[in-house]
Order: sequence, then structure tokens, then C-alpha cells
Amino acid sequence: MQGSAYGASLAGGAFDTESFVKQPQTILRFLSWIFSIVVFATITAEGYINPNTDKELSCMFNGQDSACSYGVAVGVIAFLACVLFIFLDAYLPQISNAKERKYIVTADLGVSGAWTFLWFVCFCVLTHQWNKTENSSSLPGDAARAVIAFSFFSTFSWGLLTYLAYSRYRQGVSDFDLEYRDPAPGPAAPYPPDQFAGAPPSYQQSPFSQNQEQPGEYQPPTY
Repeated sequence: MQGSAYGASLAGGAFDTESFVKQPQTILRFLSWIFSIVVFATITAEGYINPNTDKELSCMFNGQDSACSYGVAVGVIAFLACVLFIFLDAYLPQISNAKERKYIVTADLGVSGAWTFLWFVCFCVLTHQWNKTENSSSLPGDAARAVIAFSFFSTFSWGLLTYLAYSRYRQGVSDFDLEYRDPAPGPAAPYPPDQFAGAPPSYQQSPFSQNQEQPGEYQPPTY
């Protein structure tokens, strides 16, 4: 049971690269990894501008540096999380302990759920600040719209990762319960009828009582 718990193949088997790459969670992690790069790299490269020849750079999203910092932080951590869980997904089939698998799947579920929420907040904040930005025509609008769009895409990709992690968690818990649940007791077999109900408790009928002759009777042999 432990070799197939929590959605992973039999422990100790050969690693199948093709099957691993085609797994839905692997594809979604790779897409989420790409989306996070687009978000934090675009903000870092083009998100800080110098309007009106000011000495200090400011965020292109309505001059709110916190909005740019939030997008960069969420993107960088999401990038690292995708790399980490890709390696954990590859290592998971080699783990034979069901508890260790449960810890990994639970961590995946928690991180995926949290980053689904954080990406949604990032999308809402950046969209709101961009709509409030004045003279947006003079700003790198394509970069701002790309950051907003890929924040939106990341919300969906991490949401699907949350769903897959939850499915693996439920599958592992169900398999564990089925394997270790005590079997239901069957109906009690009725006791056989007492053949010697009238006999004293210490008396047992001899098995040869019916075949023995009456004592004291002698029959001479016939020649």
C-alpha cells in the first residue's frame, strides 16, 4: 500500500522521465514557473520608471512601490516553489514511507492554496493601481498589461495545482483507511446442538458403546 500512496507509483521502481513530464502537475508547475518569471522579470526590468526627470525611480503602477515589491516577491517565491516541488514530485515515487509522502503532499496543498490566493490579490492590486495611474500612455503599458495578465494566469495555474494536490491527498487518505481499517466481524456461527444434553457434565459417551456386546455373555467359537 505504501508504495502507491498519495498518487505516486510503486516505490523503488525505475524513474520514467516521459511519464513524469506528461503528468498534469508537472505541466502546470512548468507553466507556473514561466508565469512567475514573466511577472517578476518584467517588473524588475520595466516596472520602475523615472517620470518628470525625478531623481528617484517609482513604480509604474500609480507610483506605488509596494505594488511592484509585492509582485516581485510573490513571483520570486513562486519561482522557487515550482522548482522545489518539481524535484519533490520526481523524488516522491522513491519514498516508501506513507507518512513522508503525506507530509510532501500536505505541503504542496498548503503552498498551492496560499499562492492561489496571493496571485489573485496581486492581480487585483495591480489592476486597481494601473486603472488609477495618470498619463499611462507615456508609460510602458505593454509591460504593465503583461504583468497583470500573467498574474491572472498564475491564479488559475496555482488553483489547478491546489485541486490536484487535494485530489492526491484524498486518494492517499482513502487508500490508507482501506488498507488499515479493521475488517467487519462476520455473523457468529451458531453452536452445534449438544448431542449429550441429558448426560452429566463429566460424562462422555464411549465411541465404541454401540458395537460392544453385553458384558458377561460368552459365545464359543464355531469350528
